[in-house]
Amino acid sequence: MPVIVVEVMPKAELLDPQGKAVAGALARTGSLFSGVRIGKRFELTYGSSSGSSASSAADDDAALAEARELAEHLLSNSVIEDVVDVRVEPDASAGGPSDASASPSPDASAGSSGAAPVDSGRVEDVRSVRGHFATSDGDA
Repeated sequence: MPVIVVEVMPKAELLDPQGKAVAGALARTGSLFSGVRIGKRFELTYGSSSGSSASSAADDDAALAEARELAEHLLSNSVIEDVVDVRVEPDASAGGPSDASASPSPDASAGSSGAAPVDSGRVEDVRSVRGHFATSDGDA
């Protein structure tokens, strides 16, 4: 089914404390990045529930118009946030590029919890970053 993506960011003139904290952590690890702003991404799925993933241009236009209205009045706080993008993403089931955030395949070793398998490379990255934040009393 088609998906509309809505991206919302804090207004540029407002402090982004979460982004500032991440930027500070990146600076301490020697990263080349000097600024971070953290926003929100909404994925709105639309289309028939009959299983047909086909949608017409008129359906897309109507869904986009409704998504823009929702983005301005429901998904964002216009006092502190700006809607920066509302777009239709290609249908992943239509043979488009695979989405890295898609659910793991049923044959993946997710265990009984249903969680995605842990990427051991990322775990090692996190451990090496944690070492940069060790305190004098030995806590990491």
